[in-house]
Amino acid sequence: MRLEKCWFCSSTVYPGHGVQFVRNDAKIFRFCRSKCHKNFKMKRNPRKVKWTKAYRRLHGKDMTQDSTFEFERKRNRPERYDRNLTENTLKAIKKIDKVRATREAKYIERRMTGKKAKELREAQKELEQNISLVKAPALLKEDPSLTLPIKVKVSQKQPEVQLMEE
Repeated sequence: MRLEKCWFCSSTVYPGHGVQFVRNDAKIFRFCRSKCHKNFKMKRNPRKVKWTKAYRRLHGKDMTQDSTFEFERKRNRPERYDRNLTENTLKAIKKIDKVRATREAKYIERRMTGKKAKELREAQKELEQNISLVKAPALLKEDPSLTLPIKVKVSQKQPEVQLMEE
């Protein structure tokens, strides 16, 4: 039983599923579903279609270099299996899946590191621009303290707001 890869989206094509297209030069294209086949017929580039693996790899959304992906490579040479080898292989597959899951979690965590700081900067900028919605400009001149987690310093000359970080 051979599991093929979809030519368009790189997902797995199981036996008895999908569409196979053979071009005049005898090149075989396998597709997992009609969506991929239709996009291929419309001559779309998989690297420009956002839901494909090629797009995700190209734009840094997916893990590209991981040693666990080497085990997924297609092997054309049939091997003779014995019970011990099969048992060891199944154990190795479980370990590889565990390693891949932890690496993927670390990868996602690294990608999200600057998100909190970015959200805080955006919130500060929005507060800076719309401070008059929080408190009236006349009240800001009288009482410059605000009930917000960051300190806001208001100059008496202009109704502009300056943010100071602790």
